[in-house]
Amino acid sequence: MSSLNLDDFTDLIERPDGGVRRDAESRRERQIVPPGALGRLDELGEWLAAAQGAVPVRPVERPRVVLFAGDHGVAELGVSARPAGGAEQLVRAVLEGASPVSVLARRLEVPVRVVDMALDCAPDAFPADVVRHRVRRGSGRIDVEDALTLEEAEAALRAGVAIADEEADSGTDLVVLGDISVGGTTAAAVLIAALCGTDASVVTGRGGLAIDDLAWMRKCAAIRDALRRARPVLGDQLQVLATVGGADLAAMTGFLLQCAVRKLPVILDGVVAAACALVAQRVAFRAPDWWLAGHGSGEPGQAKALDRMALEPLLEQGVKVGEGVGALLALPIVRSAAALAADLPEKPEPEETGETAETAEAAEAAEAAKAAEGAEAAEEKESE
Repeated sequence: MSSLNLDDFTDLIERPDGGVRRDAESRRERQIVPPGALGRLDELGEWLAAAQGAVPVRPVERPRVVLFAGDHGVAELGVSARPAGGAEQLVRAVLEGASPVSVLARRLEVPVRVVDMALDCAPDAFPADVVRHRVRRGSGRIDVEDALTLEEAEAALRAGVAIADEEADSGTDLVVLGDISVGGTTAAAVLIAALCGTDASVVTGRGGLAIDDLAWMRKCAAIRDALRRARPVLGDQLQVLATVGGADLAAMTGFLLQCAVRKLPVILDGVVAAACALVAQRVAFRAPDWWLAGHGSGEPGQAKALDRMALEPLLEQGVKVGEGVGALLALPIVRSAAALAADLPEKPEPEETGETAETAEAAEAAEAAKAAEGAEAAEEKESE
């Protein structure tokens, strides 16, 4: 039996400060650009102010990309265009600066952290700071066996909590959350279908490196079989992660929950992050108030999960590569919203223009009298 009580997160997680958000809304109404003219940037600035508990909102100065990595046994079925166990090469590309997320992160001056939770490679393949939280080598084939033991699932979730604490304690003020996996989208689709009560075909996408029709059918069948194994344990979220998730997904779920506890905002990337967020929402219903959906990847499972959590993507660019790329593209929008909310000047008060309240009232009275005289003259002209 697990010693971890997920119900504790419900008590620990508070919503972003509603009073601060109202103050941010009032400040926005006083600024020189009319409310609504900046579209969704207004909402983002107010959300960030509430998350920070500060008006005016502070700039996002220390963001970090955090990527959880793992291989999934279900990839052996040919459900991915990448070979089973191929996440090691993807991680190496990120660490060597040769991946899309590395290029963007350099340009945006955002550090990238990779966490190996279940890569199918020797533990000494990567530096100690990458592998120190690893739970196991690969996750089980979820169509016929559990991804993890319950003890491994708890260890992975606790690792995610610890990593969130490390980020919050180090001064990170916003996280861009993504994954590096082979077979991860299949496990994510199972979680989403199970939690949303849908069939496999509704959530089965083609992955980051698009698969052909035969591979899609194999993936759909694997999700269907894993769903049969998931449904009997839906009442226990840790057991669900152990049965059809994986060490990387369990860690991401714990990470999201603890970020909400620590009041650390998160931008979600693709379908894997969305699946973990959906599990976390089932654990603590207030947790999604601390997250943004960075982008819509086109994966049907992601769209289903975001709709269930009432999260609207900031971008729709069709980015399917994973690795936090789509969410990182949304970071400049969040930073821009913070800058506008903080730096746009407010409309001057009447006293500041040399006009007193009395003179303003007198001017208004004169305008009203002038309008009345005009109407009276018009009536006299008509009677003539």
